[in-house]
Amino acid sequence: MRRCAGRNLRNDCNKAIGMPTRKPTRADVEALRRDIDHHNYRYYVLDDPEISDAEYDRLLRRLEEIESQWPEFRSADSPTQRVGAMAPTAGFKVITRTVPMLSIDNAMDADEVREWRERLVRAVGADGERDYVCEPKMDGTAVELIYEKGVFVQASTRGDGTNGEDVTANARTIRAIPLRLRTAEGPAAKKHKIPALLSIRGEIYMRLADFEKINKKQADTGDKLYANPRNTAAGSLKQIDPRVTAERPLRFFAYGAAGLSGTGIHSQWECLETFKQWGLPVNPLSQRCDSIEDIIAYHEKVAAQRDKLPYEIDGVVIKVNDFAVQTEAGTRSRSPRWALAWKFPPQEARTRVNSIAVYVGRTGALTPVAHVEPVHVGGVTVSNVTLHNEDEVLRKDVRVGDTVWVRRAGDVIPELVAPILELRKGNPPKFKMPVKCPVCGTPVERAEGEAVTRCPNTTCPAQIRGRLVHFASRGAMDIEGLGEKLVDTLVTTELVHDPSDIYELTVDKLVELERMGEKSAQNVINAIEGSKHTTMARFIYGLGILGVGETVAELLANNLQSIDELLEADTDKLSEIHGIGEVIAEEIHAWASVAKNKRVVKRLIAAGITFESAPRATSNEFDGQTFVFTGTLTKFTREEAEAEVKKRGGKAAGSVSKQTSYVVAGEKAGSKLEKAQKLGVAVIDEDEFLKMIGR
Repeated sequence: MRRCAGRNLRNDCNKAIGMPTRKPTRADVEALRRDIDHHNYRYYVLDDPEISDAEYDRLLRRLEEIESQWPEFRSADSPTQRVGAMAPTAGFKVITRTVPMLSIDNAMDADEVREWRERLVRAVGADGERDYVCEPKMDGTAVELIYEKGVFVQASTRGDGTNGEDVTANARTIRAIPLRLRTAEGPAAKKHKIPALLSIRGEIYMRLADFEKINKKQADTGDKLYANPRNTAAGSLKQIDPRVTAERPLRFFAYGAAGLSGTGIHSQWECLETFKQWGLPVNPLSQRCDSIEDIIAYHEKVAAQRDKLPYEIDGVVIKVNDFAVQTEAGTRSRSPRWALAWKFPPQEARTRVNSIAVYVGRTGALTPVAHVEPVHVGGVTVSNVTLHNEDEVLRKDVRVGDTVWVRRAGDVIPELVAPILELRKGNPPKFKMPVKCPVCGTPVERAEGEAVTRCPNTTCPAQIRGRLVHFASRGAMDIEGLGEKLVDTLVTTELVHDPSDIYELTVDKLVELERMGEKSAQNVINAIEGSKHTTMARFIYGLGILGVGETVAELLANNLQSIDELLEADTDKLSEIHGIGEVIAEEIHAWASVAKNKRVVKRLIAAGITFESAPRATSNEFDGQTFVFTGTLTKFTREEAEAEVKKRGGKAAGSVSKQTSYVVAGEKAGSKLEKAQKLGVAVIDEDEFLKMIGR
C-alpha cells in the first residue's frame, strides 16, 4: 500500500467509494474531483503517490457513477471525460498559432557550446548573461496545450511551428495532462495568477518499460513490432479514435509557455517551479547552472544516466534563465538565440549487411535476420538485427551488401533503421522470402491479411527445438540446464520429439551425449523431476499455443477448472473469459483440436505433472498492493511467499516498477533492490514481511 501522508486520505477515500444512494451536492462532487486531481498531481508531478492504483480507480468509478446518475454534474474538465467519452474523429483540423513553437539550434560538443555563449555575450553583454537552466532533451513529440481560465481546452502538435494538428480529444486521455490547473497551496507556496489564456509547451513521450510491454504484446499476437518509443508516442497521439490513444501509456513533461505576462513569472526556473504548483509535470532532472563549466558538468552527469533513465533522451537543452535577457537576445527566423540543444552522441552506427538469413521459430513463423559487420552501438556489439517479416524488408528496401544505419537505445532490440542508398553499389537483388521452409523444405504459407509467413509442418525440426526451449524456459516449466544447446543435441539425436519425451529421459540416455558427464546429466534429470510440481498457468504457457503469453495463460488457469476443460472448450466458452478475444480463442481451440497436441498433454499428465492449487484470496488485506521478492528468502520459498500475498488479495510481480508497493529483499538481493531504491519504492526485509502477514 502506498502510504498516505499529511492527512488521513485513506479514510477520505473509503468514505467516497460507496455506491451513490442519495443525490450529492455540487460541493460534494467538486470535493471528489479535487481528490482525484490531487492524486493525479501526487503521481505525475511529485512522483510520490499516496494511494494505490486500486483506490484511485475506485474514486474515479464513484465519480463516473454520480455523473451517470445525475448528468447535470458532468463537465468538460471532469476527470471522467478523459476516456471513453469521445467518438472517433474523421481527421485532424489545422491549428494556427499566433506565437510559433520555434526549433532550437544544435551543438555537438563543448566547443560549440562555448561559441554559442560567446555569441550570446555579444548580443546582451557579459553582465546580462547571468545564469542558465538545463533540462533533458526528451526524445518524444512536442505539443502545445491551451488553457482558458485554467481549464484545458485544446492541444495541437508542433507541426511546422506555426501550424499544427488538433489532437485535443487524444491529449485529454493522458492522465499526466491536468484538465484543470491547480492553484498554489500552503503558506510556503508563491502565488502566481493563472492567466485567462495560457499556452503550455511540452513533450509527450512513452516510457521504455511501457514501450517494451506494447511490443511484447505485439510479438505474442504475431503483430508487427513498433520501431521505437518516440514514433510509437507520436503515432499514439494521432490515432483517429481517442479510445486507442487512451490504451497507450503516454506521459507528458512541460518545459515552456506563452502568455505569462502579468503572472509575476520572470525566469525559466520560476516558470518550471510554478508549473509544478499548477499541477503540470516537469522533468525532475532540470537544473540551474551558473557557468559554462556547470553546463558541461550537467551534460556529463545526464549522459552517464542516459541508459538508466526510464525514458529516452537525446541531449540536454540549455536556456538563458532570465526572461528579460531572452527578450533582449531575440530570435532568428526559426530559432531563439537564448537556447541551445547540446546533443548526445547518437545511438546509431553505420555497418554493412553481409547476408540476410531466414530463421524458423516455434510457431513456424519465418523471420528474416540481417547478419551485419559487428558494430558497437548503444553499449553493446551488434552483429544480428531482426527484420521482422518480408514486408518490413521490402518497405525499408534492405539488400545484401548495403551500408545501413543500426540503432539501439538502452535495452531496446537493435533496429535496422534504413539503408544508405547513395552508398549502394550496383543493383543488388531485392530480398525474396523462400517459397520452402529453409529447415524442412515444406512449402511455406502466408495467410491473407497477415504479414507473417509460416512453415505449416509442425514436425519441422526448427519448430520442435523452439517449442522445447519455450517449454523448459523460466516462465514456463523452468527446467534449469535444458537450454538451446542441449535441446539441439536432443533433437538431432532424436531422443526428444515433443515436450512429453523430456520426461522419458534418464541419466543413462544423457551420459551417452557428447560433453555430458554423469553429474551434469543427474542435474538435468533432477531439474526435470522438480518441474513436475508446477502451476496450471505455467503449464499452459509452456504448451506454446499461438497468442497465449503469460497473461493469457493466467486468465485461462483462473477461469478453467482443469486441463481437460481447456482441451474441450469451444471458441464461445473461451471468448467469455474477460481479456481473451475471439482471435486468441480461435487459436486456442484450433490447437486443442489437433489430436497430436491432445496426446502430448495426456502424456505429460501421465508422466506425473501436477498442479498446485492457485492461492485463493481469504482477505482483502493486501488489496491493491503489489509485492516483488528478490534475493534469497530463508523462511519461505519464493512461491510460498507469493502465495501468502495472493491469499490476502495482493499481487506478486516479477519486476519492479513505480506501481510496486513493496520490495521484499532477502540475502544477496541484486538489481531489483537497486531499481527499487532508485524509484523510491518501499523496501522491507523478510522479518518485516512476516510481521505484515501476522507470523
